[in-house]
Formats: sequence, C-alpha cells, structure tokens
Amino acid sequence: MKSAAKYFNAIVPAPGFTLGIHCTDDWVEEIVFLPPQYERMPDNPLAMETMRQLRAWLKNPYFEFGLPLKPSGTPFQRKVWDEISAIPCGHTLSYGDVASLIKSAPRAVGGACGANPFPIVVPCHRVVSKSQSFNAGLGGFAHSRDGLHLDIKRWLLAHERKA
Repeated sequence: MKSAAKYFNAIVPAPGFTLGIHCTDDWVEEIVFLPPQYERMPDNPLAMETMRQLRAWLKNPYFEFGLPLKPSGTPFQRKVWDEISAIPCGHTLSYGDVASLIKSAPRAVGGACGANPFPIVVPCHRVVSKSQSFNAGLGGFAHSRDGLHLDIKRWLLAHERKA
C-alpha cells in the first residue's frame, strides 16, 4: 500500500478502511484501499467531487458514479473493466463467467481485476470465485488472498446486498 502522507489528494473514511484518492485537476488517476485512518480533506475540486461521490455510494450502493477516470490499463484490462462495470449492484459473476463473456481465461480476468485502479467505481468486488474452497468463494481482491483487502471485499458485497 502506498503511504498516505503526501500521495493522496483526499482520504475518505469507510467502515473498517479508508479510500485514498489520487487525481489531477482533470482526471481521477486512482482510488486505493487503505487501512483505517483520519479523513484528509480534498486539495482540489476533482478530489472534492470524488470524495462526494464515494460518500454518496457509501450511503447508497445504487449511486451511479460520474467521474472522469484517467484512461489506463491494457486493451484487455479495459475490456474486463467494461464487463464488470455492467454487473448490477447486489449481483456477482464468477471469474469464469466474465472470462466466458469476453472469450478469455478466469486467471486473466482475475489479473485484470487486481489491476483495477478505480475500485468501487469499477466494481471488481462483484467478481467472485466459483469454488467455495478459494477464500469461501470470494476469490482474491486487489491481488490479495487474505487480510484487509478480503475484509473490504466482504464488506462491499454485504453493503450492496442489504441495500
């Protein structure tokens, strides 16, 4: 995880974690899951808007984002991110399901999900494992197989289920 000391334009508290926002005046460059820490008020207008939208989603997971995301990733990653952005709130698909939709392999889909620079906005947490033996069906999350990231994934999925 990156240090929040100088890197993030804003930090948004969430239940059990925080979200670090890195942006310019024109683009959101990334959103990063961080351990719990104090809120950092935005230092530019886009960071303020990103914070507002993340807070709105934390209150209502059906909130629809409208942020200028910096074009990033490989063509394959963007294809995966487009597909997972179409998964409705409160629903999940397996890595294999997404792979079938884009004619790829589940492991490659998992790699693209782990490289997602805009978690929550591009809801990679909605992609899970078919196998209950792999982290109780969660799969990985943000290139992690345990710890804080899987706790965050559990919370995100539960947040969307109860809405």
